[in-house]
Amino acid sequence: MASSSNNFHYHYDPNNDSFNQFFQAQFDNQFQAAEEEIPAEEEIQAERKKRTYIDRKREEGHERLWNDYFSDNPTYLDRQFRRRFRMNKSLFLRIVNRLTENLPYFQPKKDARFRNGVSPLVQCTAAIRLLAYGTGSDSVDEYLRIGESTARECLEHFVVGIVDLFGTEYLRRPTQEDLRRLLFYGEKRGFPGMVGSIDCMHWKWKNCPTAWKGMYSRGTSKPTIVLEAVASQDLWIWHAFFGAPGTCNDLNVLDQSPVFNDIIYGRAPEVAYYVNGREYNLAYYLTDGIYPEWATFVKSIPKPQHPEHSLFAERQEGARKDVERAFGVLQSRFAMIKNPSLLWSKGKISYIMRACLILHNMIVEDERDSYTLYDENEFRQEDETEIPRDLTFSVNMATNLEGLGDGHTRIRDRQAHHQLKEDLIQHIWNKFGQ
Repeated sequence: MASSSNNFHYHYDPNNDSFNQFFQAQFDNQFQAAEEEIPAEEEIQAERKKRTYIDRKREEGHERLWNDYFSDNPTYLDRQFRRRFRMNKSLFLRIVNRLTENLPYFQPKKDARFRNGVSPLVQCTAAIRLLAYGTGSDSVDEYLRIGESTARECLEHFVVGIVDLFGTEYLRRPTQEDLRRLLFYGEKRGFPGMVGSIDCMHWKWKNCPTAWKGMYSRGTSKPTIVLEAVASQDLWIWHAFFGAPGTCNDLNVLDQSPVFNDIIYGRAPEVAYYVNGREYNLAYYLTDGIYPEWATFVKSIPKPQHPEHSLFAERQEGARKDVERAFGVLQSRFAMIKNPSLLWSKGKISYIMRACLILHNMIVEDERDSYTLYDENEFRQEDETEIPRDLTFSVNMATNLEGLGDGHTRIRDRQAHHQLKEDLIQHIWNKFGQ
């Protein structure tokens, strides 16, 4: 009986290619079907969404802006220009001319078709509107006829130009003339030797990177960046230190701040004034209760019990509100720093803050005479008749490493702080209380 395996025995015939042909046909069919399903590269590029071109007619935007505000017979009055641009027309044109002269970005250009580009007036107007109203970059498209990316680019170049061209002049240390005026105003208010008030402000950072949120958030609040500033009665901001994380309080920011570097390194002008018959040589700032008891700070009296202390606390807290008013006016003028910042880059945020501070000081200088509380002629006459103060720059303070400790000790003298405070209490009582 033959074996059962012979029934299923396979005999390979090398001359028979029917199986290979069948396999090759099946493979070709599958490959052709897959190739038909995959579109060609040209078809992919054709299906891609093209960038939409919008002919905004930017010439019409410039013409509309010119007729509304800058022509010989403008549609809107100077009062409306001041409200919408946050400054007088003469100051705005001065800024535009300076940027046009020094920055290639703001100079008039023509495109490849010899068509006029965006005018400097439109570029600066877009930047000012974004700073003043704090709106999105596309909010100026309908009126000025520029796109979102162009408006954002105008803002970035504008703030950099403001800082580079005007920062040295409008974020400067007080000159001798400035110091005379500050001391004159301080004496009028009952605080001889006072040159301003100091405090901190927080700016919310909505788009803070996740890795930094713990460093910039205090408790459960949103991330913030701190601005330390010194302001005088006319709301001029004399010192600005921006960039400390929001977890820092006023004392932590003070430790990082360069506000007293001029005194420590011997660059500060020597000031001599008398309070209650006693001579002092360090100017001081008015502060709230969190600041330390240093010779350069004068704080209020919490819960005063005597008439002299009550009067001093009232006058000190009223004068210290200068920096609070400066913060309020700064945020009212430029809503961008009042609203949470939508930028990711801290460097760009710093440029925007510095540019707003510079513009604020430029507006204060331009409008100072319209709201000053004292007669400038009185200041000039008194300055001519009184004995001139010693406002020359000091050459006696050491500037080497050995003298740095003396500068710190001089600033942080608690005994001098208490003595100055007692003399001011008596001085204010003698001047306003009797």
